[in-house]
Amino acid sequence: MSTETTQTAQTQPTTDEDLLIDFQNVSFVRGGKTLVGPVDWQVELDERWVVVGPNGAGKTTLIRMASAQEFPSSGVAFVLGEQLGKTDMRDLRAAIGITSSAIAQRVPDDEKVGDLVVSAGYAIMGRWREEYEGMDYEQALEVLEQVGAMHLIDRTWGTLSDGERKRVLVARAVMTNPELLILDEPAAGMDLGGREDLIGYLGDLALDPDAPAIVMITHHLEEIPFGFTHAMLLDEGSVVAQGLIEDVLTSENVSKAYHQPIEVTYDDGRYFARRARKGRGGAHRA
Repeated sequence: MSTETTQTAQTQPTTDEDLLIDFQNVSFVRGGKTLVGPVDWQVELDERWVVVGPNGAGKTTLIRMASAQEFPSSGVAFVLGEQLGKTDMRDLRAAIGITSSAIAQRVPDDEKVGDLVVSAGYAIMGRWREEYEGMDYEQALEVLEQVGAMHLIDRTWGTLSDGERKRVLVARAVMTNPELLILDEPAAGMDLGGREDLIGYLGDLALDPDAPAIVMITHHLEEIPFGFTHAMLLDEGSVVAQGLIEDVLTSENVSKAYHQPIEVTYDDGRYFARRARKGRGGAHRA
């Protein structure tokens, strides 16, 4: 092997095989503005991450890169062991379960809930003439029951409330037995009962050793299920803190991210946050 070939091999970026997400000095720039970064971030198979931060913090942009929807502007990003920009993104997306408002907008109003969930295994949106096996339907029934949406199986998408749609999208995301599960505000739009049901299910999923790695975006600490292990706090595209969830979600760190005095409490496996009654701080940024 020539010296030139050896040097080239040595400079190729690499990742650890145990990492499902490996961002190395990653940034995302659009219109001359840095939306995220630079960020170093690693997610292992048995980790459950929550990404928290105010509007405009860069949470959705970060998750779009993690779900192989966007390329980084700089740095190196590995997802499921493949480097973004060096592999077929369609193959990567097929191994990632995801819920988001963008996916919700793509679902036809006349699509039946049962068809929407069962078709996830074939990476399509909108059933046409596909033939599915009995085991596909059995799995669809199982995941719909787990998220409390079994009663919606014959309803059409256009007749569902926002909260009902959230449940169905979570069922579709886990239908494929993904290696990585990404949840973008899964409890948004739900009433209190529906939210607690979903959080309970996600908590059970987080504690399941056979479940995929999970990354969830939320605006509200109260929506973080029990069993989540790690957290990242973002503000204006930069990382305020990341690591073990109990080290990150402190009053000091959350106050710094939201630019006002926030009191964070932890009770029976759940986090809660409110503005501190004592002390003065900056106004919330819209």
